[in-house]
Amino acid sequence: MGISNITRPSEFILSGLSSHPEDQKPLFALFLIIYLVTLMGNLLIILAVFSDLQLQNPMYFFLSILSSADICYTTVIVPKMLVNSLSETKTISYAECLAHMYFFLVFRNTDSYLLAAMALDCYVAICNPFHYVTIMNHRHCVLLVAFSIAFSFLHSLLHVLLVNRLTFCASNIIHHFFCDLNPVLNLSCSSTSANEVVAMTEGVAFVMAPFICIISYVRIFIAVITIPSAAGKRKAFSTCSSHLTVVTLFYGSISYVYLQPLASDTIKSRIATIIYTVVTPMLNPFIYSLRNKDMKQGLEKLISRIKSQMDGLSSTESNNICEF
Repeated sequence: MGISNITRPSEFILSGLSSHPEDQKPLFALFLIIYLVTLMGNLLIILAVFSDLQLQNPMYFFLSILSSADICYTTVIVPKMLVNSLSETKTISYAECLAHMYFFLVFRNTDSYLLAAMALDCYVAICNPFHYVTIMNHRHCVLLVAFSIAFSFLHSLLHVLLVNRLTFCASNIIHHFFCDLNPVLNLSCSSTSANEVVAMTEGVAFVMAPFICIISYVRIFIAVITIPSAAGKRKAFSTCSSHLTVVTLFYGSISYVYLQPLASDTIKSRIATIIYTVVTPMLNPFIYSLRNKDMKQGLEKLISRIKSQMDGLSSTESNNICEF
């Protein structure tokens, strides 16, 4: 469909990352591998946290919720991208596009607020350790997670309802690999001022979350410097350096995309979008486990437990075969 005088298209066309047919199969293979690694890595983090008593504390509780959100986050985006890379039409229905946009916004916002909650946890642990158990108790952690999820669902619903009231009388080709908010708004021929006001409030929320993180890490850095022992400094830095890496990747790429004008659509912005939607969820399990001794031990215990159970199952099957 090219140019048409309609108020609501029956479907959109996703242009994807490349318009060249020869690029589609390599892109399919690349993103399939990334998706499988993301699922496996984050699932291992979740299982390790809930199966190891040493990991039953607020930091790892938030990490398990973040891993769950990352699995949902990539599942909203990547499977449709994989299907479109092997399809000639690359269409998505209007209703599916809105649903796609809604759940993308939900899990993106949830990730953002969970990262802010983890920064708060790190700040309290290092800068106010004597009151850590009181401040970061289980009830407060659950409330922080509940707020992150509830606010994300409600605010994302408002975005989608505002998009649904728009009229579309230009091209129905979305110059993106999924139904992101700005590329869809660019297709509207009606006023998007209300959408932009809501986007501004979301922008403030996204600015406040990293601002809290930045302030937290400035205070953490000052507190770590004052620790007299070198071992204590190393332990404090290793506790929060992984989280700071994830925060930098996520907020850096997302700020690059959403601080640009609405009408801008460049290859660089799509690459930045890939970083915070696909690459960061894949890297999170590696970042949090490589420099964290407790997490590495938890993963080793989990993997050895899974291996022993598989060996037990294989030996049982062998015995059953011998009986026959």
